[in-house]
Amino acid sequence: MNDVSTLHPYIVRYIAVKQELGRGFLHEQDVLISLDQFLARQNEQDLDASNFAQWCHGKQHLASGVLRNHMRIVRNFCLYRQRTVLDCFIPDKHLFPANHPPIQPHIFTEKQISCLLKAVNALPPSPVSPLRAAVFRLAIVLLYTAGLRRGELLRLTVGDYNPRNQVVTITESKFHATRYLPLSSDATQEIDHYLSLRRQHHLPTDADTPLIYNSQRGGRAYTGTSLRSVLRELMRTCDIHTAIGRSPRIHDFRHSFAVNALLRWYREGADVQAKLPLLATYMGHVSIVSTEYYLHFIDELAAVSSERFATHYAALVHPLAQQGDANE
Repeated sequence: MNDVSTLHPYIVRYIAVKQELGRGFLHEQDVLISLDQFLARQNEQDLDASNFAQWCHGKQHLASGVLRNHMRIVRNFCLYRQRTVLDCFIPDKHLFPANHPPIQPHIFTEKQISCLLKAVNALPPSPVSPLRAAVFRLAIVLLYTAGLRRGELLRLTVGDYNPRNQVVTITESKFHATRYLPLSSDATQEIDHYLSLRRQHHLPTDADTPLIYNSQRGGRAYTGTSLRSVLRELMRTCDIHTAIGRSPRIHDFRHSFAVNALLRWYREGADVQAKLPLLATYMGHVSIVSTEYYLHFIDELAAVSSERFATHYAALVHPLAQQGDANE
C-alpha cells in the first residue's frame, strides 16, 4: 500500500499556491490530505466519481453543511488541477448536499445597545471577577463600534491597543492578515477607562495580557462560550430577540456594524459604492463580495436610500397617465 496517492504532488503545489497568496488554508489542507490518504489506502490510481462517492460516504457523520464544504474544497482543488490535467475528474456541485437557508441576522438598534450597556453596568462583581461589568461593557462596545469577529475580540491584548493613535491591531484574523483599526472616540474612552480600572484593582496591564481579561481563568481571555452566555443573559434582561424569538448571535453585532456604516454614508450624502472597499478593508474582507453579505436592506436603510433617490431623480419620474386620460 502506498503512503500517498498520485494526487499528492498536485495537492502540495495547490496548498503552497494558496498559502503564498496569504491564505492559512489549514482546514482545506486537512481535508485534501484526508482525501489523499483515503485514495492511498484504497490503492486507487486517480480520483474518479466512484471513489469520490466512497470518500463522501465515509463522512456521513458530518452535518450536511460541513460535508458540502469538504466536497467544495475537493472540487476547487480539481478545478486547479484541470489547468494541467485537462481530463481530470471534476465533482458535480449539483450532487452536493443542499445549502441551508441563510440565517437572518438581527440588526441591533441604538435603543437596544443602550439597554445592553445599562444592563451590563448592573452585573454584580465577584471576589474573583471584580471587573466583570467593565469587561463585558467593553466587549459590547468593541463588537458594535468596530465590527470585530468574536475570535478577534478575544485574541486582543493590551499591547494591541495604541492609545496615542487610537487604533487596535488585529492579528491572526480569518484570512491571516494583520490590519489596523481606527476606533471611535467612544471606544477609545471605554478602553482607557477599563485599563484605568485594571490598574486601580492591581490587575495586570502588561502588553501581552488579554484585553478581555478573565481573573477566574488565571488571567487568560474569556472563552467564546462564556462571552455568549453573559451576552444572552443581558439580552434576556433587555427583551432583545430575533424575528423567530431566539437570542441574537454575537456575530449579529458585526452585521449591525456594517449596516450602520451604510446608513451613516447615506445620511452624509457620501458615494456609497466608493466607500465599500474601505468598509471591506476595515472588516478584514478580501473583497467587497464578502462585505455585501453583511449589507441587509432593512426598513431604515430602505427609507434613506429612497430619500436620496427622490432628492436626485424625483423630477425625472412622472406618474403613469390614467387609462381615461390615455384614450383622450
